[in-house]
Amino acid sequence: MVIIFKSRFRIALLLLISILLIGVLGYRYIAYYTWVDALYMTVITISTVGFSEVAPLNNAAKLFTVGLISSSVLTLAYSISIITEYLMDKNSFEQFKNRKMKKKIDKLSNHIIICGFGRNGKQAAQKLSSYKRPFVVIEKDKDLIERYDDDMLFVHGNANEDEVLLESGIESAHSIIVALPNDADNLFVVLSARQINKKIGIISRASQEASYKKLKLAGANNVIMPDKIGGDHMASLVVMPDLVEFLDNLSILDDNKVNVEEVAIEAITSNGGLQTIKDLDFRNRTGCSIIGYKTPEREYIINPEATTVLRPNSKIIVLGRPEQILALNKMFDI
Repeated sequence: MVIIFKSRFRIALLLLISILLIGVLGYRYIAYYTWVDALYMTVITISTVGFSEVAPLNNAAKLFTVGLISSSVLTLAYSISIITEYLMDKNSFEQFKNRKMKKKIDKLSNHIIICGFGRNGKQAAQKLSSYKRPFVVIEKDKDLIERYDDDMLFVHGNANEDEVLLESGIESAHSIIVALPNDADNLFVVLSARQINKKIGIISRASQEASYKKLKLAGANNVIMPDKIGGDHMASLVVMPDLVEFLDNLSILDDNKVNVEEVAIEAITSNGGLQTIKDLDFRNRTGCSIIGYKTPEREYIINPEATTVLRPNSKIIVLGRPEQILALNKMFDI
């Protein structure tokens, strides 16, 4: 809608410029006026102010003037209405768009909030979109929002402000990803988020080693250092390139194909989770393999035994081809 409105504004300006050029060229070459007289005559003609012509007009120039007046009346009426509408209603349109966005955000629950839409924020948004998880982005750059606001939900403002966090639905959110470029800003957002929502999962970005412990103490569940991860990843590609490339392809093959999934025990059992991995028979039922088990105490067991008892509030990590993961999700309505 914004694109259509701006397009109409450009058309109105183009029509005004065109009628002005036609008038100047017509009086210059039909009435043989100087360039200044031609411009003056064009302006007083299309504005219908009623001044007399600067010099007598020949018959051809008179007919041209009649045509110019007829066409300029309609052109000016249309152009002025569009330009006035654009200038007067721009703020109203922004308010309408913000209200519409707010209604969509208010309907969300158990969603993810991304603070900052820089490089890390965009990568997080792309990943969440691949998993079809609802999310809201907090960004203070208005121009950046306008380039993407048709594709995702945005809140314009500074994530350091509690009002902005509340507007993004933090009270009912599942997690918040704090990806601001400044560690001090990230620390402030983590403190505010933890104060507003005691149960929310907080993942924060950090640039400096010294910020890691501070962010953890402030309430972040996980702290990620992109530069450190990048360096480790590059070194691993030198030492064991095939293994690293294989691991890189585990979670997402492309935009909409997942081949690693975590599943809560309560979602796949009906008796509180008191079964073993062997009882689930995942391999025969879905083709997926269970490669990990997360205990209620948040301990991870790699390649768990078939006799492992699946307790309540635990999770299993499954691996499979995209169609096998899809079959798993359909079977248990995940």
